[in-house]
This record gives sequence, structure tokens and C-alpha cells, in this order.
Amino acid sequence: MTNPPHRPVVVTRPLAQAGPLAQRIAALGRDAVVFPLLAIQPLPDQTQLQSVLVRLDQYAMVAFVSPNAIDALLGLLPKWPGNVAIAVMGQGSRAALAQHGLTTANATIISPLDPQRTDSQTLLEVLDIDALRGKRVLIVRGESGRELLADALRERGVLVEQVAAYRRSAPVLDQAGREQLLHLLDADSEWIITSSEALRILIGMVRDLAGDQGVANLQRQRFIVPHVRIAENARTLGFANLVQTGSGDEQVLAALQFRA
Repeated sequence: MTNPPHRPVVVTRPLAQAGPLAQRIAALGRDAVVFPLLAIQPLPDQTQLQSVLVRLDQYAMVAFVSPNAIDALLGLLPKWPGNVAIAVMGQGSRAALAQHGLTTANATIISPLDPQRTDSQTLLEVLDIDALRGKRVLIVRGESGRELLADALRERGVLVEQVAAYRRSAPVLDQAGREQLLHLLDADSEWIITSSEALRILIGMVRDLAGDQGVANLQRQRFIVPHVRIAENARTLGFANLVQTGSGDEQVLAALQFRA
């Protein structure tokens, strides 16, 4: 069944990444609303990040945990060293690399084969661990995050370093933001959620603004998520009206056009 065009589609990505998807949603005739649930900020002290930039060609591979990590590091780098492989999780990160001029035509880019599961575990499945064993690998991430990839690589004899490239925080809602959130709750919105952290932030915002009844209203709305882990976490938090799309904007857009 085709989705009614008046239902708002809420893009909750960080502000710098929300625009292109919102434009494509609007081109479908849908009402796209940008409502970021994570604020991405540069680190106040970038000493460690700058120190790895000058020796980037010494690593066998650099793994980026998110598009934010890509933007933070490549925004400071004039040219990628051709001898260093790049590992990313999903299509969003490949798109971010392309925006910085890096594609499979000019760089070695490794990512999971299954678009339904784009995470550290499935990335490990496609890495050539024998080739990496005893060599240095850099993981570029936010100030906090999961340690699965780093721990798994170290267990396999890879020399892992990690560097924080950005800071994540929950945005502070002003009066206009509170009014917008109340409107979205009343409008039977569709929400695009790209991280479990963002979903938890949204629940906290709604509870502070509209109490448990507001959360119950939110849980009845339709949520589109790109990854099985986010879907699992959402169900644990009481959300049942879920569509898991897999990685990439094309699959998100397809889910918006039809409703089972």
C-alpha cells in the first residue's frame, strides 16, 4: 500500500548528513523534516588526531566506524595515501568516502558483503586477517563506542591503535524544537533512525516533554532502521512498527514509498 504523502518523514541523522536524504525524500512528494538526534562536534583538543595524520601511510589499514569519522579525518587530510586500505561498515560510509573523492577506482575499500548486517562482526568476516597480522591498523571513531572490532583484531595478532576524531552529544531542544517534536508526535510520523543511541535520545526527549503517554504514542509510529541490531534494540524498547531496510539510502527510500 502506498504511504500517504502528508505523513511527515523525520530524518534524524546529524545535521551535516541529513540534507541529501531529506532532499531525496522531498523529491518523492513526501514531507521531509530534519530533526537531528545527535550533535557532532570537533574535539576541543585535536593533538592526537593531528599526530596520526602525519604518519597515516605507516598503517596497513584505516577503519572508519561511521561517516562522521570519515568527515572528521578526511576534512583535515589533503590526500589519502594510496598504499593504505580503508575499511568501513555500510553504504553511508562509502558515500561519505566518495564525497571526499575516494572510491574503488582510486582506493582499496573493504566493507561487509551483506547490506542487512553492516557492523564490526560482518566487517571482520571480509578482512584478510593473515595479511594484517603483525601490522598496524588504525580505527577512527568518536570519543566513545563499541570495542568489538579493536578487541577482535588484537586477539588475531593485529597491532591496533584507536583515535577519537569527533564528539557526539544529544542536542538541546529550544522552544521551537519542543514545539516541532510535539507536532511530529501528533502527526503520525515516520522516523528514520540510524543508531540505537539516537533512539534512546529520542525516547528521553519525548518522556521529558510528554511523559509516558507521549512515549506510548511514539512507540505506535512507524520506524525505519537500516540495521538488525538497531531493530533488535528498538523492539526491546517497546517499538513494534519497524521496517528494517539494510544499508544505503536507496533501501530507505524504497521503504518510504510502500507500506505492507
